[in-house]
Amino acid sequence: MSISFSRGSLVALLAATVLSFGPGTVSAAEDAVVIPPPAVDEAASSGTETAIFAGGCFWGVQGVFQHVKGVESAVSGYAGGDAGTAQYETVSTGSTGHAESVQVRFDPKQVSYGRLLQIFFSVAHNPTQLNFQGPDQGTQYRSALFVSDPEQRKVAESYISQLDKAHVFPQPIVTKVTETTGFYPAEAYHQNFLTLNPNYPYIVYNDLPKIENLKSLFPADYRSQPVLVRKAKG
Repeated sequence: MSISFSRGSLVALLAATVLSFGPGTVSAAEDAVVIPPPAVDEAASSGTETAIFAGGCFWGVQGVFQHVKGVESAVSGYAGGDAGTAQYETVSTGSTGHAESVQVRFDPKQVSYGRLLQIFFSVAHNPTQLNFQGPDQGTQYRSALFVSDPEQRKVAESYISQLDKAHVFPQPIVTKVTETTGFYPAEAYHQNFLTLNPNYPYIVYNDLPKIENLKSLFPADYRSQPVLVRKAKG
């Protein structure tokens, strides 16, 4: 999902595909998977909770969570590395330890952490791909959950174990659960990218189907108007 078109040939290929076959005829890069809800979840509590999800390119992950009821904000950014190297061009080298991530603030009375995990594993990304998602290669595109407290860790680890035991995916889940050590918002041009660029070939092929899958598989959680980032660093 490089803005600098380091994958320019891919973008050109996708553009040609869309133009050749027309809208609505290109299948998604990753299919959604119907999975059961978590057997272990947090109890609803007052106030706002924060969770960080890493599942490949943050454009699509942010777009999915922005359409979930109960989410108050979903910000694209970087987690797992230091503040000094949390810039897109540097993170894209794969040498900083960061993962492209989305920080989600949500009302647990409206949507639980477990429900967000179910959406994350089902429609937002493929949790069986190690250090890549679709066309994006490197540790910066790894699947990871950065937890903020022991309760989130318990829910996340329990759910991963539950899904692996149920064999809902053809391969084991590779998502890593680690403590949150810092989250650094991405540059302004990355925020709300899916909403602002619905005709961008990468978005058309990789990410818009995720929104349709969210609407189809989680109709009670879907909202048509996304909650957008209002301010971000330049």
